[in-house]
Order: sequence, then C-alpha cells, then structure tokens
Amino acid sequence: MSPVLILLTFLLPSGAGAEEIIGGHEVKPHSRPYMAFIQFVRDDGKKGRCGGFLVRDNFVLTAAHCLGSSMKVTLGAHNIKAQEETQQIIPVAKAIPHPAYNPMDYTNDIMLLKLERKARRTKAVRPLKLPRVNAQGDSGGPLVCDNRAYGVVSYGKSKRIAPGIFTKVVSFLQWIKRSMKPV
Repeated sequence: MSPVLILLTFLLPSGAGAEEIIGGHEVKPHSRPYMAFIQFVRDDGKKGRCGGFLVRDNFVLTAAHCLGSSMKVTLGAHNIKAQEETQQIIPVAKAIPHPAYNPMDYTNDIMLLKLERKARRTKAVRPLKLPRVNAQGDSGGPLVCDNRAYGVVSYGKSKRIAPGIFTKVVSFLQWIKRSMKPV
C-alpha cells in the first residue's frame, strides 16, 4: 500500500503559506478518526494551529515546533469551523517536546501532548497505531501507511509540489513509549 498523507487546511495562520492544498481532496467525514487539531498561543502572543494524531486515549503526537501555551486539542472534527456533536475538545496537561529538538534545523521535531483527560473512543475518535519496529502547512500531521503512523510532518521548503520533511516515528519509539509511561 502506498503511503497516504492526510492534508489539512487549518494548520498555519493566514499569510504563512498554508492557505491551500495542492492536489488534495476532502476525505470522507471521520474516515481518519485519529486526526487532531491543536490550538495554542505562540511566544509572541499570536495564536498558532497545528495538526497531530491520537496515539493513545490520552496522548497526541505532533511536531515539536507546534509548542505553545494554553494548548488545547480538538478530536473528532471534520469541519473545525463548525460545532459538531462528534468533537471532543481537551486541554493539554503537559507538552513533551523531544529533549534534542533543535528549532534552527528542525532535527528531532517531534512532541507528545498529554491530555488532561482520556478521549472518549467513538466512530470519530480512535488512536492510530504506531509502527512495530509536500507537506508544507501540515505540521504535526501523520504520514500513514497500513494504518500505522510512520512519520510526523515537520516542514516543507516551498509552496510548489515537492516532498516535505518528516520526522521518522520509528526512530523515536523508545522515547515515545518512555514519555507516555505514568510518572
């Protein structure tokens, strides 16, 4: 099965170059029940938005450059501009960026968000399994193959159709599992 990249339109603020999807299409509502919409406040006080995906009932995986304050996650949404019965909005209890994340070159651009409470599993909200062993504007979203998360969108270099840069999930499995253990 070829990898499927879920493209989201709502990830960066206006003017950031992510207002459109090139070559994408709207998916069937709730066909990707692991997708998460993350809202936060940046250091400069501006609102930020990123994507992510549910990997456990109380953990979302995203990009470390999506770190901010007052973080909240929306699960079960098809249209984030509308209030849908399927939506669950859960505040983030703790953001856990990878300890070796480098914002200058985006190395180790991966972060876990521990939710204040567990998500309620429904047809519209389900975690995505981690593996056993142009992405611009899609920060934090998953690169999915065989219904497993193999990558986290880190960044893209331009607006044209070109490969994006992904953080390889399998390289961080030990850190992810260690970080999700109860403290």
